[in-house]
Amino acid sequence: MATPYDIEPRLLRAFTAVAEELHFTRAAGRLFVAQQALSRDIRRLEREVGVPLFVRTTRQVALTPDGERLLPYARRVLDAHDALRDAFRAEARPLLVDLNTPGLVQDRILRRARELAPEHELMARFESGLTGAAREILAGRLDASFGRYGGLPPALRARLDACFVRYEPMAVLLPEDHELAALPEVPLARLAGEHLYAGAGNDRTPEWTDLAARLFAGRGIHLAPPAPLAVGKEEFQRIMAKHRRPVLAGTGFPPMPGCVLRPLVDPVPLSPVSLVWRKGLRHPALDALRTAAAELGAREGWLERPPGSWLPDGEPGLPGAPLTGAAGPG
Repeated sequence: MATPYDIEPRLLRAFTAVAEELHFTRAAGRLFVAQQALSRDIRRLEREVGVPLFVRTTRQVALTPDGERLLPYARRVLDAHDALRDAFRAEARPLLVDLNTPGLVQDRILRRARELAPEHELMARFESGLTGAAREILAGRLDASFGRYGGLPPALRARLDACFVRYEPMAVLLPEDHELAALPEVPLARLAGEHLYAGAGNDRTPEWTDLAARLFAGRGIHLAPPAPLAVGKEEFQRIMAKHRRPVLAGTGFPPMPGCVLRPLVDPVPLSPVSLVWRKGLRHPALDALRTAAAELGAREGWLERPPGSWLPDGEPGLPGAPLTGAAGPG
């Protein structure tokens, strides 16, 4: 049996990924390794600690009691390992910042951060959702991202730090010949009976799909079924033209040819946006990013919640005490 200081961080990272996903294929994809190699690392770790860590059947994967006992220790070791790496690389390496999609408000935050810290390199990346970005952050392939922190599973939130950036009003993206496209604003009640696409089936964006489901509940609005993931403006435009589904979006969503973006009202639904990074990360460019978000937020009123607006009940990560949903089902 290995002594504790003999266990390689790679084995603990493999164990933690499987423990959080409870699925070997997803965990292997998260770590960008072959499933066979991941299974080999788990077997090696089990030999080294001398106990089985998972119960595997053809239908599910579950932690054993010893696996449950190991998990918090493994997370602390990996957090310390990542902090050690950051402490000696922070001055030299670039900060990798996920902006989700080109053309969003996050672009402005990044530009201002570059002005505040011209001696540091902030590199933009583009993931399709915060859940996917959080996996990349914890794997060390990304440093920071933006999105709905409160929509992440508690196990992920426990390993991340966040600061609230803005209440973003939500909107609907419509084909330009849709009957609701002529309205300057779309009351939520007018969407009753519609099927809106909100990322259903995309394992990188479940926090967005969950927000949509909470908003639609009790209003007769339906989640559209999964559709092919469109990467890039041209593919998005093609899929939109083919399926003609309205899309739930933020009011800052970039313009799309053949489509119109209309704010939602009665009530105004809000998407809570936070800046998220790995717990314990220290980097001067991250400080600049946080300062830039605070500056823009104060100047443009991003932290002011409009009267009568809607938020999901019990949302974690909001300024002060969590606010409950208003003016309709939460």
